Amino acid sequence: MSRLGTVEAGEERATLLAATYFFFALASYFILRAVRDAAGVAAGTDKLPWLFTGTLITTLLMNPVYSAIVAKLPVRRFIPIVYRVFIALLLIFAGIIKYGPASWEPFLGPAFWILTSIYSLFIPSVFWGFMADTFRPDQGKRLFGFISVGGTLGALVGAFLTSRLAQTVGTPVLMVMSVGLLECAVQAVKRFPPSFRAETRKRDAAEQSVGGSSLSGITHVLTSPYLLGICAYMLLFTIGSTILYFQQAEIVGARYTDREARTAFLASVDTVVQGLTILAQLFVTGRVLKWVGVGATLAIMPILSVVGFTALGTWETLAVFVVFQVMRRAGEYAFGKPAREVLFTVVPPEDKYKAKNFIDTFVYRGGDQIGAWSYAGLSAAGMAVSSIALFAAPMSLVWLGVAFWLGTRNARLEKGA
Repeated sequence: MSRLGTVEAGEERATLLAATYFFFALASYFILRAVRDAAGVAAGTDKLPWLFTGTLITTLLMNPVYSAIVAKLPVRRFIPIVYRVFIALLLIFAGIIKYGPASWEPFLGPAFWILTSIYSLFIPSVFWGFMADTFRPDQGKRLFGFISVGGTLGALVGAFLTSRLAQTVGTPVLMVMSVGLLECAVQAVKRFPPSFRAETRKRDAAEQSVGGSSLSGITHVLTSPYLLGICAYMLLFTIGSTILYFQQAEIVGARYTDREARTAFLASVDTVVQGLTILAQLFVTGRVLKWVGVGATLAIMPILSVVGFTALGTWETLAVFVVFQVMRRAGEYAFGKPAREVLFTVVPPEDKYKAKNFIDTFVYRGGDQIGAWSYAGLSAAGMAVSSIALFAAPMSLVWLGVAFWLGTRNARLEKGA
């Protein structure tokens, strides 16, 4: 562990249990991811902007409810509650898909897409808030990459199972498997060791919540330049991701007409992404964050995007798309995501859960919304996939500047932490 993730004495149990927790959480989601993406391809690019709009509205409505729970309950009590709400919803959907009438299919697809899109944000957001509240900033730089390996392995297992089972067991069985894995994540939370932060240990011992109001996550974001900077980074990332997602729907949809074949292909891409990511997280991520700092690590994703969108704009082929998609997503899991989570280790406890969740859900989906309607508008104007890719490349240069600014602010806040 010391050689792979620069884990120091006394950190082994917490690090391994964090990786285990993340394994179950992402294995649960990645069983559903390819099913959701196949539903998005089936809906067509003309329907996707409305799906993103529905997701954005739902996350905005859910955030005050979530923040109210966070304000009233201790951390280690509200996390199982949040996860089990999703467990209940997934079981309901599984039952309806299995036993409901066929006439409900046109409504179930969009509803399932929205549910899993929200699921994909809430589950890891809660996890990383817990990690930022458990580990100190210096530990986050060393350990978050190693901890991410657990999530990558979980994503790899989830994607692999879906690619092998999607055409044989069906969606309801996959959903039940996802539920079982998420309950395993709940059990990991219940067995987690005490925090390395004195203030967090004191709060947990007294079974106190982080306090605040149901709207403080939103108000804190609007009044903090640092949190607004994280919002800008997130928006630029998600706009680019959504543009690429729409291009996936067009390029993959044109190549594969069968729904199960699309699901299997997309799950196979997930498998390649996670396999590449795990190598970087094991041997590179922790050292990069420690040696070059948060700002330079955050800059990796914008640089990849400039190159990738330019290449896709020049050569509009499935091969170029797959290479760009694999590199971009692997870079996000190996560098972008761990570096962004380190940004939250220097903010107050309330912001680790409330402001972070608002950014990870509503702001994230806000970027989706901008990207979705921008893509729809550009397509309506007659722009091809390649032209839209070239349009996205300069945006990534602005994203690069935001990355370095955040790195500078994070270093200043860490000195005062």
